[in-house]
Amino acid sequence: MADLVIKNARVVDGTGSAPYPANVSVTDGRITGVGPGSPASAHRVVDADGALLTPGFVDIHTHYDGQATWDPVLAPSSLHGVTTAVMGNCGVGFAPAAPDRHSWLIGLMEGVEDIPGSALSEGISWEWESFPEYLDALGRRSYTMDLGTQVPHGAVRAYVMGERGARNEPANADDIAAMKAIVKEGVAAGALGFSTSRTLTHQAIDGEYVPGTFAAEDELFGIGEALGELGTGVYELAPAGVAGEDVNAPAKEVAWMRRLSAATGRPVSFALLQIDSVPDLWRELLELSMASDAHLYPQVASRPFGMLISLESLHAFGDHPAYVEMSLLPLAERVARMRDPAVKARILAERPAQEDMLAASVRAFPERLYPLAAHNPDYEPAPETSLTARAAAAGRDPMELLYDLLLEDDGRAMFMMPLLNYAGGDLEAQREMLTHPRAVLGLGDGGAHCGFICDASLPTTMLGHWARDRTRGARLPLEHVVRMMTRDTARLYGLNDRGVIAPGMKADLNLIDFDRVALRRPEMLHDLPGGGRRIVQRAEGYLATFVNGTQVSADGAHTGELPGRLIRGAR
Repeated sequence: MADLVIKNARVVDGTGSAPYPANVSVTDGRITGVGPGSPASAHRVVDADGALLTPGFVDIHTHYDGQATWDPVLAPSSLHGVTTAVMGNCGVGFAPAAPDRHSWLIGLMEGVEDIPGSALSEGISWEWESFPEYLDALGRRSYTMDLGTQVPHGAVRAYVMGERGARNEPANADDIAAMKAIVKEGVAAGALGFSTSRTLTHQAIDGEYVPGTFAAEDELFGIGEALGELGTGVYELAPAGVAGEDVNAPAKEVAWMRRLSAATGRPVSFALLQIDSVPDLWRELLELSMASDAHLYPQVASRPFGMLISLESLHAFGDHPAYVEMSLLPLAERVARMRDPAVKARILAERPAQEDMLAASVRAFPERLYPLAAHNPDYEPAPETSLTARAAAAGRDPMELLYDLLLEDDGRAMFMMPLLNYAGGDLEAQREMLTHPRAVLGLGDGGAHCGFICDASLPTTMLGHWARDRTRGARLPLEHVVRMMTRDTARLYGLNDRGVIAPGMKADLNLIDFDRVALRRPEMLHDLPGGGRRIVQRAEGYLATFVNGTQVSADGAHTGELPGRLIRGAR
């Protein structure tokens, strides 16, 4: 007798095959049967009644490195069908950690990934120093999903080189040998790879670039040798120029990645975004990634990358003196004051005493501000829905209109401000990226960018927008969308026991009401340790999520079960 049978499902199995009707049986956390006909006997039978059944989603780009030490639920990723998450990306993390480097590591993560330092300080218990000890600490915990991690360059460099490493001084041969040994030890203990960052947009809270940003090839290749010698692990990075800070850098980056992959035999995965100033550069980089002597896998997103604008995150008036006076008040009190015509007139008339760069960027580009609806917000908005277009149609000043719109829904109104992946005002470039044979879905950054981004919901965008709702261009086949989020991401990291619905595979499953799949507007919560803030985006349509055959969510709510465990190495 099986532990679980899900009958009358419309199976999208992760292989890219078209959906088909089937019953799926599960015993001891593994799929034991997939097929038509009478379902096997089971202790529990779930009637899918025609709902989609997919493999659990494998999210390879998250930043739960700190959160995983205090939070077993791992939202927001757990709200979007994710059953396996890989963290330790972009060269930042919390191991190895010298006892006198805890605060510095927190400052690095806070600056690069916008995770409140106060929450990290209060939440992390620091039960480790070495990377294997960090894995042991994670291994003592249980989660809503399986969790894997990578060895981060920033932490390794600072551990080996101290202040020289933290300040990005060149590494000598002894430094490189020591870093290689630490990475090799971490991967041998179960890390899924190594990560680094080379983009100038990644800075610690003190303004210093991530250690390794300017690393020479002898350092990059010396560390990469650890993966080659072990014959396992992914080399992940945020490359130089990825955000447009140096448009000549990306091609040079791909050149050394190709040589590194060819030399080590290991896959290299790098962030790829569309840049406004060179809107077709991504095509060149995708073509370069096809080299036959290397294994390069660009990570791409499913929607624009930018900032969320609201009274609870950042906005155009955040540095105006009259607003600064009330900025620490509860939202309801701020909204009440801002509705006073005299306060409105003062805020709109005055100029900042000390201009905030982010607030200034919001003021400078009203044509990039698009409202997000409370239900099923549009992440491919048309130009006529922008703040500039709406203001012109109403005969109003854009900033005055923005002021009023921010007060809607009791101050919880929100705008999207695309900065990357939206150069043409649509997602045609993303469609091409998402259909490229080497591209993998990533860049959701679950657990990070708590104050002004929430892209951990990318899986739901893939289902709702790309496979069903898109009107401003071609959609993607449902089976392609599911494969990208399951088998493709799992195989990149050597997780060959998941990502496909087939006998013998892990019973990580999503039961989905496809017609009802929808995002809600992001919302600001204050539920991190110490009351730290983070933006969370919820979804509809996920009827049930199973990890290792155990149901972890029902209609988007956590069941209380924690069957997820630390992943140690490829399988």
